[in-house]
Amino acid sequence: MAANLKGKIIDIVCDNNMITSDQIRAARTLLKLSADALAKQSGLGVATIRRMELAKGVPSASAKNLQAVQTALEEAGIIFIGPDSAGEGVRFRHPPGQRNNE
Repeated sequence: MAANLKGKIIDIVCDNNMITSDQIRAARTLLKLSADALAKQSGLGVATIRRMELAKGVPSASAKNLQAVQTALEEAGIIFIGPDSAGEGVRFRHPPGQRNNE
């Protein structure tokens, strides 16, 4: 695990690679991505995405499906932040102004 040190961005990785429903919703919101678009990018059904997002904590989905969602969001520019004193979260891989969509 690492932190932001003197302006240098260092990735923080989820310790157990189990993303939460809150992280999925937050990542999708940051990307302005619809549930349908995430379903297509992850190769899953939109109903599966919606079920994952409605769960509390880590969705009760297969590890394969959770990994597919995490990979799709990471490829779209999201980094998942593991739990620490501030709690888990998500952020863009690149700082504002350096993302492809800006």
